[in-house]
Amino acid sequence: MPEHTLHYSQTLEFPRSCVFEFFAEAANLGTITPPELEFVILSKLPLEMKEGAEIAYRLKLFGVPFSWKSRIIAWSPPDFFVDEQVEGPYRLWIHKHSFRDGPNGTTIIDDDVRFRLPVAPMGEAAYPIVRKQLERIFIYRQQAVRSILLQKQGIK
Repeated sequence: MPEHTLHYSQTLEFPRSCVFEFFAEAANLGTITPPELEFVILSKLPLEMKEGAEIAYRLKLFGVPFSWKSRIIAWSPPDFFVDEQVEGPYRLWIHKHSFRDGPNGTTIIDDDVRFRLPVAPMGEAAYPIVRKQLERIFIYRQQAVRSILLQKQGIK
């Protein structure tokens, strides 16, 4: 079963503490997810983000609803955290969110994902579609994070 990887990087004009704080708030996950996915957090909020914390949610992809549960398996503010799918559509999904200082007070976010598709080997036939969809979601997410943080700073 092949393992796939994704890497996305983004530089934001905000200090790392501000950016990490945004990601440490579980409720913000819905605000950075494309609306057509109809993302809903099922876990009781507010949720204390820490190693072992679990977040359950529901979303739709191509009109098909499914549940997903993630567990935080590593938590090291303000440097990184790692979530792993406990229940959901992938055979494996591990997502590391890293935060580091960039030039002139900026923050660089690196998203590194390792995943395996379900229903091997037939699931691999869907890889090009899945990759394209994930790319679209991460691009949306990057734009949403920047926009929301700018609004919080009163900048339009």
